[in-house]
Parts: sequence; structure tokens; C-alpha cells
Amino acid sequence: MPRYFIQVSYKGTQFSGFQKQDNANSIQAEVEKALAIYFRQAFELTCSSRTDAGVHALDNYFHFDSSEAINLRKTSKGHGLNSILPAAICIKDIYEVADNAHCRFDPLSRTYQYYIYQHKNPFLQDRAYFYPYTLDIEKLAAAAKALLNHTDFTSFSKRNTQVKTFDCTLFESEWFKEGDCLVYKVRGNRFLRGMVRGLVGTMLQVGRGKNDMEAFNSIIEARDCSKADFSVPPQGLFLMKVIFP
Repeated sequence: MPRYFIQVSYKGTQFSGFQKQDNANSIQAEVEKALAIYFRQAFELTCSSRTDAGVHALDNYFHFDSSEAINLRKTSKGHGLNSILPAAICIKDIYEVADNAHCRFDPLSRTYQYYIYQHKNPFLQDRAYFYPYTLDIEKLAAAAKALLNHTDFTSFSKRNTQVKTFDCTLFESEWFKEGDCLVYKVRGNRFLRGMVRGLVGTMLQVGRGKNDMEAFNSIIEARDCSKADFSVPPQGLFLMKVIFP
């Protein structure tokens, strides 16, 4: 049975997350609805990275199996499907993959970026976090670099998550300026529920001088999510890239 990957981007403001759920609209629900209308048959999608309500993505994936081969020339870049989908969701491509390919378990890495702006800007309010406090960039950089020395991120995983391990390998972790925004970029082999927002919120406490590096490392080593700060809002978070073999 042929298997297909769907590459999507979306602005998550109006949705309750990536994965389908009861009594709330999601990216998955809208894409499944569009597929059913376009192909006149129902498809059950498997999700890649399950972004939370309000989180955005430039690059995310579903996969699905079809009992019949799909005319990829007709659906290339998802033009017909995009005319059905809400303006906030875009199908970038659909392509056939190996029957055992899996969009959730196969990625080699995922890259996230979190955007902060410190001067009022109405054009950034739904795409970044307004944080008008003085920040020490060198302290933020030191905290980001320190994360590369750890693999157990239990402290940065929200409760009630169904995972077998809290181990993650981070390949990149850095802060930089981009236009009017201060951006945190992190690339890793996997991420836990709420992990990036927990990292950002906890590092901001270091940047403001509320915690020092000793306290920051103690939070990591405590393996206790009640010690981390998950308070940063979702609109600043973007899933930037998913890399497959």
C-alpha cells in the first residue's frame, strides 16, 4: 500500500494544536477534511512533531497510506488542496515514500526557534513574545551553551507525558538577533512536551539576573519540572525544520 508524506506550514494562532483532538479544531483535522473533499475518500493521518495550541511551523509533516496510487503531478505542491484549506495552513508538497517510512520516528533532527521582541510592535504580537525587560545577552548565551552538556531534560518536560525516556541530544543551542527580535534556536534529535518553552522561560530568568548559572544548572540536574519556568506564551515558538534521512 503506497505511503505518502505531506509537508505543511501553518500559523497556529487559531488552532488548538497540530494533532486532532475532541471538541477543538486542529491542523490535522483541517488537513484530513481537505483530503476527504479533494480525493473523495477519508484518510487517517499520522503526525510528526505535535506542536501545541498557538505554536507555528514553517516545516512539519503528516504521513498517510492510500489503497490507490495518487496522481502526484495533479497534487504537486498541494495547489488544489490549498484552495480548500484555511488561509493559515499551506501544503508545501506531497510525495511518495517507502512503505515503512514514518514521519514521527524517522527524523534525524528537528529545529525550533523562539522569538522575543522588547519594543512594542503590533506586527509581531501574534508571532513573538513581547518581553520589555533588560536582558544580559552574554548570560543567555552561557545558559544556552550549557544545555549542550546535558542529555537528561526531565526538568523541561511537562507532566502527564507518555515517553519512555527524557534523554535528548541537542546539536545546536544559541541566542542571536534577527531584525527586531531576539531569537533562541535549538536543534535536537527529539524534544519533550513543552521542552522548548521551558528552556526559554528558564533561560530568561538567567538573562534578567533572577538566577545565576549555578542555579540554572541545579534546575537541569534536579530532574523536576516544577523548578523550570514554562510561562512563556506559544506564539513566539516556530518549528523551523524537520530533517529526514
